[in-house]
Amino acid sequence: MKEKILEEFRRRFDTSPELYASSGRINLIGEHTDYNEGYVFPGAIDKVIMAAIAPNGSDMVRVYSMDIGEYAEFGLREEDAPEQSWARYIFGVCREILKRGGEVKGFDAVFAGNVPLGAGLSSSAALESCFAFALDDMFNCNRIGKLTLARIGQSTEHNYCGVKCGIMDQFASIMGKKGKLIRLDCRSMDYEYFPFAPEEYELLLVDSKVKHELADSPYNKRRESCERVANKLGLPSLREATKEMLDRIRDDISAEDYSRAKFVIEEKERVLAVSDALLARDYETVGRKMYETHDGLSKDYEVSCEELDFLNDLARENRVTGSRIMGGGFGGCTINLIKKDQTEAFIAKVKEKFAERYGHEPAFYPVVISDGARRV
Repeated sequence: MKEKILEEFRRRFDTSPELYASSGRINLIGEHTDYNEGYVFPGAIDKVIMAAIAPNGSDMVRVYSMDIGEYAEFGLREEDAPEQSWARYIFGVCREILKRGGEVKGFDAVFAGNVPLGAGLSSSAALESCFAFALDDMFNCNRIGKLTLARIGQSTEHNYCGVKCGIMDQFASIMGKKGKLIRLDCRSMDYEYFPFAPEEYELLLVDSKVKHELADSPYNKRRESCERVANKLGLPSLREATKEMLDRIRDDISAEDYSRAKFVIEEKERVLAVSDALLARDYETVGRKMYETHDGLSKDYEVSCEELDFLNDLARENRVTGSRIMGGGFGGCTINLIKKDQTEAFIAKVKEKFAERYGHEPAFYPVVISDGARRV
């Protein structure tokens, strides 16, 4: 990929580029906890967006996406926003840096990636993080700071791409370290690195290739449930709530709100248990907590679907150490913690059984926890 990007850059532009990359991400555990001011547990992976970038001495940005096969050219003023949706991610990063008093001048760029699209690995955050890191390095002598770079990516989504996302994806893409997962406190933004480089195990994503479109807005409804329960408890969020507190008001809230809050409270405890297990290299406990998360997401939070439950059942039947839905739900991937010597047989079994049931094979993505945004 590196050589192809450089070759394309040389063909299109007469400047001399630097190479930058930023990663997609997984989240080991801690789902639907971010908007409840809880913890998440992401890590950057070995699937990246890579870009060749060089200042061009003008006030224009000229950029080519190899994966889409499109060229875009735009200025750096607010009214210069490009029409192509992919180019708006890059334009947004430029604008958000400028809004914060940073410097951006015209540049040429060619980029490509191997982050699977639509698999929940956050290719958009990888794109934002790659350009944010590069422009900080190229024009600002790395003065902006990594946490601000993550917020620049998040603000790009909010202000230029119409997605009101949390901070986790950009944070993991910018802050990721090889062999380390990050426990991020979504209230304080404090974070801590935990070792994850097991010799016997690997992480395998199984992409169901389905996404169910729902008539209502399930994300917003679940968020509202959590807010109602927190309000009933007199708390700003479910962060400080306990199961005992929830049980005391059980008769005063709906069964649905009780189930949603129960999942969030239990998920908070699971993240802390996984923190201890990772330090002890106790991957069996990590795996057990992943299964508990899946059960909670399926039964209490009700964001699973038949295909994801089927993949989770296959993981249990084949003695995979841990498996759960990854992401918002209603389709997408399961993330599986599996012993390396089991992977090949498991993939074969899942291909057979899933195709037999649903008429198509899922996709499989082994991932390694790797470095985040960087100069290549």
